Amino acid sequence: MTEDYIPPKVWTWESESGGTFANVNRPISGATHEKELPRGKHPLQLHSLATPNGAKVTIMLEELLAAGHNAEYDAYLIKIGEGDQFGSGFVALNPNSKIPAMLDTETGERLFESGSILLYLAEKFGAFIPEGQRTQCLNWLFWQMGSAPYLGGGFGHFYKYAPVKIEYAIDRFTMETKRQLDVLDKHLAEHRYMAGDEYSIADIAIFPWYGAVALDIVYEAAEFLDAASYTNVIRWAKEIDARPAVQRGKMVNRAWGPTEGQLHERHDASDFELRTQDKIGAT
Repeated sequence: MTEDYIPPKVWTWESESGGTFANVNRPISGATHEKELPRGKHPLQLHSLATPNGAKVTIMLEELLAAGHNAEYDAYLIKIGEGDQFGSGFVALNPNSKIPAMLDTETGERLFESGSILLYLAEKFGAFIPEGQRTQCLNWLFWQMGSAPYLGGGFGHFYKYAPVKIEYAIDRFTMETKRQLDVLDKHLAEHRYMAGDEYSIADIAIFPWYGAVALDIVYEAAEFLDAASYTNVIRWAKEIDARPAVQRGKMVNRAWGPTEGQLHERHDASDFELRTQDKIGAT
């Protein structure tokens, strides 16, 4: 990486780029190996990891269950650092090889893209799209889907994971991240939740990214971003983080941090008490 780098006329993939996940980054799609996905007893079969995108879906499922809906599910861990997302079974479920991915065995629908899954579940169970606030709910849901790549793939990558610190890249994505936090802060100054006065899939989508950044759960960048100055975002994030279903959802498919907070697979509500990694042994 030098200041006098001149891009070639045609880029070719010659070697790994270095940094986190370099061993699984590649410029082509498709399966690299044969591996069928497991199948559990519930209609909803989730294959994921507790990244912000993955946590959206497990939080949604736990919120549905807490609200009394019959949304029981089996959740299986996809270790993206080991290339599980390139197994033939996963690629058949999601040709884009990204988590989360889900199969609804009742309808046969194969689902991928976290925003699409949230919308599917909300419509399937008639929940978390407040009546009279649908348009605003979807506005903010799609805002998150379009904005988060700048936060995760942009700011998060260059600030936290890139093998070298590049001032230009960090400055560029920090500026955009702070602009987005300002958008949220100004909106939340006038609204309790993203769509208005009711909790919705917009909050479920936005919290694991922007709430986690504001509360210093991801990237360890809250001080760098002066997150405390976004007081309305902090208020909103703390309220959502305190929800029991959110706390449970954050545990599912989590494979890092304290073992008592990791539930690699989830097949029953009792698993939160009986099958966290501290109970069954770290593997």
